[in-house]
Amino acid sequence: MNRVIKFKNPPAITQTASIVGKEEGKGPLKDEFDEIYNDVTFGEDSWEKAESTLQRKTIEKVIEKSGLNKNDIDILFAGDLLNQCTGSTFGIRDLSIPFAGMYGACSTMALTLATASVFVASGAVKRAIAATSSHFCSSEKQFRFPLEYGGQRTPTAQRTCTAAGASLVEKSGGKVLIDSVIFGKIQDLGITDANNMGAAMAPVDVKIEP
Repeated sequence: MNRVIKFKNPPAITQTASIVGKEEGKGPLKDEFDEIYNDVTFGEDSWEKAESTLQRKTIEKVIEKSGLNKNDIDILFAGDLLNQCTGSTFGIRDLSIPFAGMYGACSTMALTLATASVFVASGAVKRAIAATSSHFCSSEKQFRFPLEYGGQRTPTAQRTCTAAGASLVEKSGGKVLIDSVIFGKIQDLGITDANNMGAAMAPVDVKIEP
């Protein structure tokens, strides 16, 4: 079975937005981000609330840059790394945009963007936003040890970025077209080191069937 969905009329990414934390703002892509925050609490009193605020600000930014308002968005696909997508749900609840929460770990942006593309290309909706977020501190609490615990990180531990991204998908009007999408299969690579998530998600050979 051909798992590639090829669009006859490819939808377009008409606008994007990204907001990151201070560490990400030091990297080689620093000039590509819309905003860089040195205060990674984003004015909140918990890491989870900080991530919600980060994602909401990014979604509001992509709407602002597009010249639209929230009522022009038909549906929002978003997710994060927290239980039950709480970062997304609490972040966007006051926007009153129809919402579908999605969890794909490190593939969440690809998952939301692919799903938004299918909805727009099929004519089910006119405009959709695909978004995701992660926060180093909330991820440490979720998957490893809370920073307050003061535990020593292992040499193989990954660092989750503090960042959020959002893309507006429409039928036309953008320079970037989404020609096709594919939804992959689950693979167990036999990685037993719970701290080495990178190895579990990076097979030596990437096979696309057919």
